[in-house]
Amino acid sequence: MRPQTNRLPATTGKGLSGAHIDRSRPIRFTINGRVTPGFQGDTVLSALLAAGVDTIGIHAGQPLGLRASAAPAIAYAAKANAPAHALPMERTPARDGAEYRIIAEGPGPGLFARLFQPGRTLGLSLDTPNSLVRPWRSIRGREAEPTDLIIVGGGVAGMAAALAGAHAGLKVTLIEASPHLGGHSGLFGTQDGESTPEENVAALAAEVAANHTIRVLTHAEVFAIGEGIVRVHQLDISGERVEGQVVDLPARYIILATGAFERLPVLPGNRLPGIVGAQDAFELAYRYGIWPGQSWLLATSGNPAYRLATLLAESGTTLDRILDGRDHASSRYIEFCKAYGFRQFPGTVPLAVTPGPAGRLSVELPHGEPTSVDRLVLCGGWQPDLTLWHLAGGQSRWNVRRERLEPIGEVPGLVLAGSAAGHFTRRGCVTSGIHAVDRLLGRPGLGVDDPVIDAFYETPDRQMHVGDSENAPAPTYLDADNTLMLRPAPPPRRRWTSIFRGPRSGPVRVLSEAPQPLSIGAICAGVGIGLIPPESAGVVAQERVALVPLTRAEPPRPPASENMATVPTYLADRFGHDAAVKTLRHDPSRQLGSGALIFEGEDVTDPRRAVGVVLRTRDGKTEALVVASVRNVVVRDLGQAIPAEVET
Repeated sequence: MRPQTNRLPATTGKGLSGAHIDRSRPIRFTINGRVTPGFQGDTVLSALLAAGVDTIGIHAGQPLGLRASAAPAIAYAAKANAPAHALPMERTPARDGAEYRIIAEGPGPGLFARLFQPGRTLGLSLDTPNSLVRPWRSIRGREAEPTDLIIVGGGVAGMAAALAGAHAGLKVTLIEASPHLGGHSGLFGTQDGESTPEENVAALAAEVAANHTIRVLTHAEVFAIGEGIVRVHQLDISGERVEGQVVDLPARYIILATGAFERLPVLPGNRLPGIVGAQDAFELAYRYGIWPGQSWLLATSGNPAYRLATLLAESGTTLDRILDGRDHASSRYIEFCKAYGFRQFPGTVPLAVTPGPAGRLSVELPHGEPTSVDRLVLCGGWQPDLTLWHLAGGQSRWNVRRERLEPIGEVPGLVLAGSAAGHFTRRGCVTSGIHAVDRLLGRPGLGVDDPVIDAFYETPDRQMHVGDSENAPAPTYLDADNTLMLRPAPPPRRRWTSIFRGPRSGPVRVLSEAPQPLSIGAICAGVGIGLIPPESAGVVAQERVALVPLTRAEPPRPPASENMATVPTYLADRFGHDAAVKTLRHDPSRQLGSGALIFEGEDVTDPRRAVGVVLRTRDGKTEALVVASVRNVVVRDLGQAIPAEVET
């Protein structure tokens, strides 16, 4: 059994000793035969990370880091072959004496590997497409009792919205994926006159708990959404064993307070073990007291990451240097870091990362020799999480100045709040939660108070841009999620549409020809590296993110036919039980991109009205998954309407 080598001491100051673990109550469990220690309050993932297990396995010839956004599913050993009993290790509380098995597509570790594999890896082979599966996403939900208002996201915006809804006489359900309410406001500190994030969260959480008209669901992930309904994978942690179930929750109104996520800088080696985002690094230290290694390097293009450096200044770790992709950035936290004496290099980004000796990382810099550290914290800026917004039919557009996708338009019965709606401050998130309820109820309200500091004093965050990945020593990923989307090879210099599709051969096919959804993070990365034109980013997001909407009436799934064998599992039932793989006839000079949605009528703007999707181009023919009854269709590809005919 490995010791918990990556725990900070219990005496670590500034709240980084693990607020959610009880060090007086040790536990241990086994996963794939490996005995892992932990504490009461750990998740399975946090206990593994604390014990030094930071690697999922091998992908594209290199080790892949284990993180909350990319972790294999697990199940109790006795139920490892039943998808309905799969559990997410990042949300599952670790239970003393439990025996877990990892669920993943493709070959897993054999008995010898499970017993004798290197201590820091789970030993999975990840080159099988969709290897990090989420089995519960293919399960239909059991419809629950309807409620008046569902709020997705239990941060300060979601809690404020829940209280406002309850005060307006609504029956409220507040859904949070993590084990605790509070969201991610802790990293961002305070402004003048504000309470601390911890005080603010504690006060809101106590008020929510005291209000009996608010039902709180933690350990619950919303992964699909439709008109007046959300689909949730919910964990029941009340018994000795954790159980999962998929539930459809109907509601009159829905508020999405899904927050913002940290973008992954696009550079070679950006998913190696030992690399973590600033937000994840803070959460692991604050919630579970986890900080691997003694030396680290911070590379950022945003201000909150500097606060992480100040919080760790007295923890006994050594910060090698801070790289900032912005020139002459200003922030109070930048000034604090100067006072601590941290070396800062503005206008500098890491060029590549490779595995170094003794499990360390070798970070290539623009000038001088590479530097070797135990840990690299990468912050590529912040992006509102608009995934569910797009699944619900919402639209977005690229803000060139802020370098991010932002929501536009409206969706009936649904409103965004907090960072997901584009607000920046904690006060702005709280007041936007209240205002979201006012909007749904048709009340004028007091509006949103979002006192953003002037850019002269607080330089806005940016997306971190990096250079070429040609001849790179390690793979480059577009996002930190479990799709494992690799950066395409440099495309030829052609018009934008050709650049997005790329050549017909080579690694570019991973992005342009894999018939899979694109994450919001991958689309942002595509804009940053010139793969997607900024003016098309919103259209691409609506086309490629909204591939799996949720409808109330879902017919039973028939046995898979031979021609459906090449349809990805996430598209099963997307267009009804009679959908089939057909060939499209269209202008032969035009190659249609995989993932382009197909419509029967003139309205090609609402993805919920799509009747099919382009799967691939094979032997010069375009194959698509379409409903059986359609003939003359329109394909929306990068915002353009292309007439086509379905061959019978």
